Amino acid sequence: MEKLIPQRLSALGHTTRLAVFRLLMRRYPDCVPAGDISAALNLRPSTLSSHLSTLVQAGLILQSREGTSVRYTIDLAAVRGTFDVLLFDCCRGRPELCTPDQALAKTSEKLNVLFVCTGNSARSIFAETLLRDAGGDHFHVYSAGTKPFSTLNPHALAQLQAKGHDVSTLKSQHIDDFRGTQAPVMDFVFTVCDNAANQDSTPWTGQPISAHWGIEDPVATTGSDAEISKAFQTAYDTLRTRIHAFAALPLGELDRISLQKAVDELAH
Repeated sequence: MEKLIPQRLSALGHTTRLAVFRLLMRRYPDCVPAGDISAALNLRPSTLSSHLSTLVQAGLILQSREGTSVRYTIDLAAVRGTFDVLLFDCCRGRPELCTPDQALAKTSEKLNVLFVCTGNSARSIFAETLLRDAGGDHFHVYSAGTKPFSTLNPHALAQLQAKGHDVSTLKSQHIDDFRGTQAPVMDFVFTVCDNAANQDSTPWTGQPISAHWGIEDPVATTGSDAEISKAFQTAYDTLRTRIHAFAALPLGELDRISLQKAVDELAH
């Protein structure tokens, strides 16, 4: 492992390769098509291919093929091993100097949870409502969009009302509303659409636990009323399964590493 450290640090020392690595880390555990990475970072395919090859050779990312599509994902075990070596060498058995507090903050208080997508009109609204109803008194729940629509999607509202949820307080908000000194400090931030996860953003105050729970966009569905309704039902059901599993986690008993692993696993 230690022999690979210089190669890995050199690979991440390039601005563009670091951007690719960070995007794949935000999208973990997804296997992201090369074309999606190219579009998100505005890179020519030939340029991206060279950078991806370097990251693969350094052992930081994994490559797979699905049909004609070549996909990439973070090699999380290798990344963890790299940081383990660096922290051990740096801290000499004093990890508290280099790593954040391993305990989840304020376990006796309500935890702040933010769901982010692009439009904040359907998927993140589903997630906000589901956790608010499932989480009881354990969470303050919010949702926001990187480019929010001015109104919520009527199909999403109809789906929530049909399931018995109260929609009277729901509204579309911009992600910037949750930054700054007056915003609540988040304990968890989840992206529920690929576009939002692809966008590089300012780190969150307080180092919240984050995960990508990508869901197909039901708003983009075309066809008959039955097909559109099915798309919204599928998005709702998928999020409901994940959120009920999240709400059932023993948050007060898990350290940050275990909790991060748990929320990552809920993506699939």
